[in-house]
Amino acid sequence: MKPITQFKWLIAVAFVAISSQALLAQTKADVFDEKVPITWLGVDYSQTKFIGPAFKFQDKGQVTNEEFRDKYTVGWNQLFIKEQKKYDVAKYTHREAVKYAIDVTEKANASLKKEFFSNDPADFKKLTEGDIANVVKSYDFQNNEGIGLMFFVEGMSKAQESEGIWVTFVDMKSKTVLFTSYQTASPGGFGFTNYWMKPLLTALKNIDSNYKTWKKG
Repeated sequence: MKPITQFKWLIAVAFVAISSQALLAQTKADVFDEKVPITWLGVDYSQTKFIGPAFKFQDKGQVTNEEFRDKYTVGWNQLFIKEQKKYDVAKYTHREAVKYAIDVTEKANASLKKEFFSNDPADFKKLTEGDIANVVKSYDFQNNEGIGLMFFVEGMSKAQESEGIWVTFVDMKSKTVLFTSYQTASPGGFGFTNYWMKPLLTALKNIDSNYKTWKKG
């Protein structure tokens, strides 16, 4: 093969490879395409600040950092598995079915060694879309590919009766954010787990209620 011919051949191969990669990359349009599969990755608490002391409802004891991490973050994520009819990710994302890979966020949560609690109300909302993009870029998606849906809980405030949540769709292979929306929701219910689970259900339902608007945006 002549050198110039070989050079042209290499360029052609590179162009096909780049084009193929571009075709495989997920886009925002895929998020709202009901034929494109979605994987539910769970709820991430790596960015969470609970404003004020957190008291358990039953014995009024204060929740510790370890208990918050090892008991409650696990419990909130497991409810999406145990009560799939109530927390119907497929229904609210307009899919016939979704895959589940909550071990992705469970592993991230289990490794946290941070102070969850703060007395500063300003800590309730500090993150930007860029911050979420940076977190996703460094995330371990455990070789999962395609579109993943995850919630990043930022602020939790009993005084404000509010929880701030970043509803985030990602391309797991490229570790990029396809779409993210910040929203707040009110907690409610009996028991510490149920009280703070309600905002997660509200955020899930909001995907459905905002679906057409987000798709056009």
